[in-house]
Amino acid sequence: MLPTIEVAVEELRKAGEMNPGKWVGHSENVAKAAKLIAYNCKDLNPDKAYILGLLHDIGRRFGVSYLAHVYDGYHYLMDLGYDEAAKIALTHSFNLSKIEDYIGEFDISPEKQNEIRKLLSDTKQDDYDYLIQLCDALALPEGIVQLEQRMLDVKNRYGHYPQEKWDRNIYLKEYFERKMGMKLYDALLIK
Repeated sequence: MLPTIEVAVEELRKAGEMNPGKWVGHSENVAKAAKLIAYNCKDLNPDKAYILGLLHDIGRRFGVSYLAHVYDGYHYLMDLGYDEAAKIALTHSFNLSKIEDYIGEFDISPEKQNEIRKLLSDTKQDDYDYLIQLCDALALPEGIVQLEQRMLDVKNRYGHYPQEKWDRNIYLKEYFERKMGMKLYDALLIK
């Protein structure tokens, strides 16, 4: 199940009131990028992509957190019955499908970390997971930017960016360019 666009917009609005921050603009830009890319892919639904982008970081509604936002977002959306969005809240930070991908603090208990590990190992990722992972690596709060600019932003804030994760993002860019039959930045209307 998936909420409507209107419900997703309202969820993000309420979450932003609960925990104001740049993450809200980032989520809006992930959604915009996802919709633009999906529009150019025959087998993806632009509205679904937009909704998933809006809600990927919804776990931040509970306050400033790191890995906890993944855990909290997954459970929050599952409790609402939005299992498709919950899946994306889980997978968006792990483009290599392992918890060690995470850049930032591990601010949840070992038991919750193990739950994420199990969920990731039991989850078959699809093009919507890949799409939001890519768009997460394209969106700043101020707008959609080139992949390298966003990855350098993360590297500057956290002090590192694993090469394997960087390479996977480049692969995802090329993957969606092949699906669209056009350059990513042309689809996103950025230079």
